[in-house]
Amino acid sequence: MALTLEQKKAVVAEVAEVAKIAHSAVAAEYRGLTVGDMTELRSKARSEGVFLKVAKNTLVKRAVEGTDFECMADDLTGPLLFAFSMEDPGAAARLVEDFAKENDHLIARLVAVGGELHGATELERLAKLPTRDQAIAMLMGVMKAPIEKFVRTLAEPHAKLVRTVAAVRDSKEAA
Repeated sequence: MALTLEQKKAVVAEVAEVAKIAHSAVAAEYRGLTVGDMTELRSKARSEGVFLKVAKNTLVKRAVEGTDFECMADDLTGPLLFAFSMEDPGAAARLVEDFAKENDHLIARLVAVGGELHGATELERLAKLPTRDQAIAMLMGVMKAPIEKFVRTLAEPHAKLVRTVAAVRDSKEAA
């Protein structure tokens, strides 16, 4: 069933709105996926904060004009689904990569981050980016390390004195 002009405008507006605020985008070929697989993929996308859309490439080309994902427009060919990371730059890549491990029919074609187009080979690198919580935890660990070392350095003379006194006590008891 063909889309009416109003429906096409709605799709373009929806994708354009998402593309303006998204951190990254992944275009993947979905040829061969069953309806059940697509339903499972969509539910995972919702839970991970990823906007997933299957739309005509011409409509997506119009939607991404003037956004960071305009670089994808020239390479949109074939049946593609588009995954936009809304909260975390690596969320869409993780979703597509994890789902592609289980289903051979989902094949990543394009990856766009920060206005730059990358091939499917960069999907794994993007998927390995830490989430916001993981990045904050890593930062806190780095910030905490010098303070911990300083506290251990301050405590060491006292601990050495206690160990020395205990060794003297043990040697006198043994004698």
